Amino acid sequence: MSLAPATPALVPTHCPYCSLQCGMNLRGTGADTGAVEVVERPDFPVNRGALCGKGRTAPAVLSSRVRLTTPLVRSPATGALEPATWDEALRVTAEGLRRTREAHGADAVGVFGGGGLTNEKAYTLGKFARVVLGTSQIDYNGRFCMSSAAAAHQRAFGLDRGLPFPLEDVPRTGCVVLVGSNLAETMPPALRYLTELKENGGSLIVVDPRRTRTAEQADLHLAPRPGTDLALALGLLHLVVAQGRTDEDFIRERTSGWAEARAAAMAHWPELVERITGVGVPQLRTAVDLFCDAPTAMVLTARGPEQQSKGTDTVGAWINLALATGNAGRPFTGYGCLTGQGNGQGGREHGQKADQLPGYRKLDDPAARAHVAGVWGVDPDSLPGPGRSAYELLDALGGEVKALLLMGSNPVVSAPRAAHVEERIRALDFLAVADVVLSETAGLADVVFPVTQWAEETGTTTNLEGRVLLRRRAITAPDGVRGDLEVLHGLAGLLGHEKGFPTDPEEVFGELRRASAGGAADYSGIDYRRLEEENGVFWPCPEPPEKITGGPEEVHPGTPRLFLDRFATADGRARFVPVVHREAAEDTDAEYPVLLTTGRVLAQYQSGAQTRRVAELNAAAPGPFVELHPRLAARVGVAEGEPVAVVSRRGRAVAPARLTESIRPDTVFMPFHWAGEGRANTLTNPALDPVSRMPEFKVCAVRLEPADG
Repeated sequence: MSLAPATPALVPTHCPYCSLQCGMNLRGTGADTGAVEVVERPDFPVNRGALCGKGRTAPAVLSSRVRLTTPLVRSPATGALEPATWDEALRVTAEGLRRTREAHGADAVGVFGGGGLTNEKAYTLGKFARVVLGTSQIDYNGRFCMSSAAAAHQRAFGLDRGLPFPLEDVPRTGCVVLVGSNLAETMPPALRYLTELKENGGSLIVVDPRRTRTAEQADLHLAPRPGTDLALALGLLHLVVAQGRTDEDFIRERTSGWAEARAAAMAHWPELVERITGVGVPQLRTAVDLFCDAPTAMVLTARGPEQQSKGTDTVGAWINLALATGNAGRPFTGYGCLTGQGNGQGGREHGQKADQLPGYRKLDDPAARAHVAGVWGVDPDSLPGPGRSAYELLDALGGEVKALLLMGSNPVVSAPRAAHVEERIRALDFLAVADVVLSETAGLADVVFPVTQWAEETGTTTNLEGRVLLRRRAITAPDGVRGDLEVLHGLAGLLGHEKGFPTDPEEVFGELRRASAGGAADYSGIDYRRLEEENGVFWPCPEPPEKITGGPEEVHPGTPRLFLDRFATADGRARFVPVVHREAAEDTDAEYPVLLTTGRVLAQYQSGAQTRRVAELNAAAPGPFVELHPRLAARVGVAEGEPVAVVSRRGRAVAPARLTESIRPDTVFMPFHWAGEGRANTLTNPALDPVSRMPEFKVCAVRLEPADG
């Protein structure tokens, strides 16, 4: 859809895709979804009117030609999904869930959510799982996003929020180390912050095994061997210590655990790190000079270092580098994570994660259970305990978990070891999926619910800065489509819970505020009116005591910048965590001599379930490919555009070769947006981080061969 000039009839809202949650205006015409237009919204501070191609074309998926508009139920007679009424779809689903519970127990029913669900949906889904189904088996695809960074955040700072500062601070620092992010393609409107950083005299260091569009903007590009980011961070810290460039006052006054972390880092001398990573000692020294010569600095990570079986320790090593140099807890400094999914931040704060309750409370904390149970009107002892993480839940399907309710996710494409996950999904006794399109996963379901999209519903999301935002309904959904809240309300009623699951998102948000009150992610001082008037509010934002005691009413302003006075630990100090390098779960050998890393491309998003239905985006990125160095291509015997087979211990994928000197000769890259024979996640390794339970998407051993060989 083309951009249109602004008019008074615009509805301000936010893009449905990545964690920037770019502001946009929509001009709708009631139920005529084909006429909705995207209009620039320059007043929203994150993107200031700029949009990438995905955001600009987002209305294309609203068309009835590409989306679901009626429930589908699998026919016992034909085995095919056939149109059904809403009453039938809800009844069949309720019966499937009830039958499984009665035969096998509550934990035989699983729930799998998504990082694109609004806060209201994520909250209600978690409540539904624990109150209506009584199951501990709930997690979401956000586990595959930034769980390692979240775990490292918690260990070091006592609190997890993607960025502890607004994006507007990035151009005002002196140096940014960007680790494993290609934001020029994954969140293009954010690239301006790095451009402005350099215009202001700051420096940019990019760590990536590929020379991406983002790396091309860098003053220094470090290209480590995939899986060695941990050694790289430790080597840099070793040099900082050896050169006497630590901030001893900051370490003494605001941190703990330095002696142990220092000793661990000193075991990683520069020449050893060069052998491990392939990054030369002169480059390591240049990186330290750029970082330490700047008056302030930031470290930002994304999926590159996080999606590893040692992702938590890897992020922890980069945090240690920031702490040792005093680059945390003061203006224009800090460690931050560039969250991926649209509501990846809010999605894990309010209850759809296996071990959490609303407000970022821990499910095994008795006080947290009592508080949330009080809001829900249930006995705290009735709430189940923590369940399996995302991949472990998917791996248990068809075994201990026999029925699954899935909302807003497509694990047949997005999960590691995807062919195995697809087999487990097919082994289920019952599967119900709520989605806007017939994704590859929805195509395997017994029941499919067609649900509303971003422009057809109101609700909140929380972007990568921790800024809570209000999406507003601009148009009416097609006949036959209902909201996810309506799905959960209908199922809850059929399963004996006629109250407690409202369909009005503002009412749900009011309950979420109460449930989050006093928690780490406290939203109790936020309401829809404030979000509309203030262009979003940063959490934590507690309800002022005066509102409760009847004193003069004050409004908490929200918290754009965390940790300026103290960190969120018991003693207020940031914690160094001693970490040491270890190899990836799967290294190369004679049979599998090459490393595979995966990622995204500019014109597609996540599993591609929506973006692959947009003609303009498909024209720009029509299918999968294998990016490899010309020297490697020559050894394999493939030329540009020829199909090449990539084989791992888990399976085989085939896609056209794309030759470039911008990637290491020992590494190949595949985007993961497609199903079929080019499905990259057929190859990836589900080895899990012991803390975050993050699978190792970013590195596995493969071999290459001509597709016909």
